[in-house]
Amino acid sequence: MLRFLSLLLVLAWIAPGLAGPPNVLMIFVDDLRPELACYGAAQIQSPNIDRLAARGVRFDRAYCNVPVCGASRASLMTGLRPTPERFLDAATWAQRDAPGVTTLNQHFKDHGYSTSSIGKVFHHPEDCEGGWTLPPSHPGNGEWQAPASLGPAARRGGKRGPVTEAADAPEAQYRDAQVAAEAISRLDQLAGEKEPFFLAVGFYKPHLPFVAPKKYWDLYNEAQIHLPDNYYKSKDAPAVAFHNSGELNSYSGVSKSRPLPEDEARRLIHGYYACVSFVDAQIGRVLDELDRLGLAEDTVVVLNGDHGWNLGEHTLWCKHCCFETSMRTPLIMAGPGVADGRSTDSIVEFVDLYPTLCALTGQPAPGHLQGRSLKPLLADPSIDWPGVAIGRFRTGETYRTDGFRLTQYTAPGGQPQGRMLYDHEADPDENQNIAPVNQAAVKQVEAAARAYRNTAGQAVPDKPRQ
Repeated sequence: MLRFLSLLLVLAWIAPGLAGPPNVLMIFVDDLRPELACYGAAQIQSPNIDRLAARGVRFDRAYCNVPVCGASRASLMTGLRPTPERFLDAATWAQRDAPGVTTLNQHFKDHGYSTSSIGKVFHHPEDCEGGWTLPPSHPGNGEWQAPASLGPAARRGGKRGPVTEAADAPEAQYRDAQVAAEAISRLDQLAGEKEPFFLAVGFYKPHLPFVAPKKYWDLYNEAQIHLPDNYYKSKDAPAVAFHNSGELNSYSGVSKSRPLPEDEARRLIHGYYACVSFVDAQIGRVLDELDRLGLAEDTVVVLNGDHGWNLGEHTLWCKHCCFETSMRTPLIMAGPGVADGRSTDSIVEFVDLYPTLCALTGQPAPGHLQGRSLKPLLADPSIDWPGVAIGRFRTGETYRTDGFRLTQYTAPGGQPQGRMLYDHEADPDENQNIAPVNQAAVKQVEAAARAYRNTAGQAVPDKPRQ
């Protein structure tokens, strides 16, 4: 009965020109930072993501709430912010950290949608699997393709395998190509069903290792790749703000010296670019099928990374920190109720996506959500939309306002570990910590974050860890 009444509620909301409630296609891209042509990175070849942005709204200041994959996805899919006890690391389970909370997929299932997931959506395939109409699918199980990459020498010392590979191998052998193929097959199936669908597709690249077919490496000239201008640690930043890029170190072929030698750093950046172009091509295949089936006009499409990524900024690699490079992520939305070919520099957070998708599909939003619906901003990206992006990683809580980023580190016992404040008008790359000399701005940002947190959503108590 609940499912029937929910479907009637959804059917009561019909966007102009639609025969029923819109579908939802969510595309997660692991470790994707805004290093895309549509975001101004002219050196990147990303034509398919660019064309999605050309028919939707590009968010230029979208932020994850926790810069590590498992925790970020759990936060996004529950609509809850991380806390010192919740959503801590890559291995996070949403159903364990937020038991009893209705996740995004479950909410759509409860309201008359066919829900399914392909690839990496939650970090653990079994996490919140009851919210999917069909069992989650995880095509492919390998990374490397070259014989030399698969041999014991490549894994000497307990390493996972080579950090980069440019094999001349068939594209269909790569995991993300298989994710795209299954997503296309699933769209074909869903197109014939009466129910609206919520389909989540999670691509694995450009996550390490930087493994992609050689033709995508050939798109870039490594000799023309430059290291970031701030290939040094941010001045006067506390030691707790940095890490040793341990995720990178788990692969073979990585130098022990820090900062990395410049030729090695360029090779890594080259590999990241190649993987971005490779996954862009797979996303294009899915978008092409959406168009071919005549579903594009009836489907809300969301494309997002799960967090940012460091390509040597402040000598850091990977994510796992509270700098802008780890917190900022691409976010593009298109479809019914979304303006065409627009952009906004309004500050938004990943916890906003759950209530936004409810609003765009005519559903009531659960009371536990801590974000706010972006529906008005999607209809008119020029409107005034003040906000604060609130995030955290380990002992650091970070606030991004219109002009500043403030991060405060507090040990589990409550002792202060350090503070960073960056003026994004004068220092957008966060190279000089000014917290020690600008206490007035620190208090200003603290007050703004406190006021925003109290009005943006309803808090949900943490579940103590066992």
